[in-house]
Amino acid sequence: MNLPLARWLDSDVGHSFRSSPVAMGAALIAFVCIFCAVFANWVAPHNPFDLSTLELSDARLPPAWLEGGTRKFLLGTDDQGRDILSALMFGARISLVVGLASVALSVVVGVALGLLAGFRGGWVDSLLMRLCDVMLSFPAILVALLIAGVGRALFPNAHASLALGVLILSISLTGWVQYARTVRGSTLVERNKEYVQAARVTGVSSLRIMRRHVLPNVMGPVMVLATIQVATAIITEATLSFLGVGAPPTSPSLGTLIRVGNDYLFSGEWWITIFPGVMLVLIALSVNLLGDWLRDALNPKLR
Repeated sequence: MNLPLARWLDSDVGHSFRSSPVAMGAALIAFVCIFCAVFANWVAPHNPFDLSTLELSDARLPPAWLEGGTRKFLLGTDDQGRDILSALMFGARISLVVGLASVALSVVVGVALGLLAGFRGGWVDSLLMRLCDVMLSFPAILVALLIAGVGRALFPNAHASLALGVLILSISLTGWVQYARTVRGSTLVERNKEYVQAARVTGVSSLRIMRRHVLPNVMGPVMVLATIQVATAIITEATLSFLGVGAPPTSPSLGTLIRVGNDYLFSGEWWITIFPGVMLVLIALSVNLLGDWLRDALNPKLR
């Protein structure tokens, strides 16, 4: 067995993971979803976005176990004849990329500003915290709608990568606030401890103290919050895509697939929207369960 993996399994967190069936089940579901999304080009039975392979005669076929279904399309097809199973894998890739990238950007900005506010204090702390209060006064989904809508209006013919970049930025714009407030509170506690005072006495610069001493001791809550926020970011992306201001039609995500299938929900073709919805729920639920487990595992009072 790989030495770092064996060392992790023998640690307190690893033991907590091995003794939690819920955490292991959630990790397995998350791994399967992420694996299928990352390797969709090789795992998916079809390429649903290759127009040369689509046939309108295959449109709205039911799942294989229903009358009229075929084993060629296990979960059926949508209104354009695209394989639902393959579309789920490719769509989950877009949702995961947007969710992980937006959380990563929020963590970088939030941790940096939270460290600065907590360590410097004074007017810097007051200014940054008032900025956080202003950002929290606006619903996150409305801010994301505004930024995504403005971006699409300014760049109507933008490439898919630019559209996804605008989507990531719109989700991150309010996501960094929670990390900044969390890190700021932890930094206020850490900056008065003996090891920080000793580093100051020896002439270590403030930037080095924050980066080498304070930052590692405030990352525990950030890891837990980031894990949970991945699911929130994925759901936010799905909401924006469902409303038509998220992922572009050329690179549909799970939210886009749900919006397309919503038109056929009451006409009998329920599988077009139900299966993308189930996929979205599985990803969000597994990530949330992992976040709950990580919160308990990193809390020494619960060990």
